[in-house]
Amino acid sequence: MSELILEPRRTAVVVIDLQKGIVRFPGNPHSTSTVIANTVALLDAARSTGAQPILVHVGRSPDGGDGLQVACDEPMRMPGSLPPDWSELIPELNRQPNDLVILKRQWGAFYGTDLELQLRRRSLSTIILCGIATDIGVESTARDAYERGFEQVFAEDAMTSRNAESHANAIVNIFPRVGRVRSTAEIVAALRAGKSTA
Repeated sequence: MSELILEPRRTAVVVIDLQKGIVRFPGNPHSTSTVIANTVALLDAARSTGAQPILVHVGRSPDGGDGLQVACDEPMRMPGSLPPDWSELIPELNRQPNDLVILKRQWGAFYGTDLELQLRRRSLSTIILCGIATDIGVESTARDAYERGFEQVFAEDAMTSRNAESHANAIVNIFPRVGRVRSTAEIVAALRAGKSTA
């Protein structure tokens, strides 16, 4: 595993779906509270070193008409109507005025949003990804980012899934082929080291 070197001013911490309606589900192998704590550490490091926080959440219109409607064997259905605050970012993220917020309508954060435009116009070429769920929103975003040529770092302990097997598949079989998998502590250290050498 190569040494992780990050240039904060060219780096974004992209947080996937840490919102009120999603964090209420249990995570595996990492608890939701662990994911939140580690994400907060990444955001604090980003803000103190000059990296760009980007907070992504998923939502839909009241009638659900902008949601995907495709035939599948195991559709993801929500029981009843969604509560009004379902899509709201959790307060622990401590949203700041310079944080970018991206609203998406599907799993991945690129399609149908201005995420790529915001990254390119700010000359951000490296993405640190974290959030919920590892194998859904995070992995979908990672695949798109790879195909667009972005460097990626995955904070393994700042993401989780519905089950340990789904998380492990992404961490072991997908993410090492499109980026680098590291711990929150390693990423925070690399951001701080990058600031000190800038």
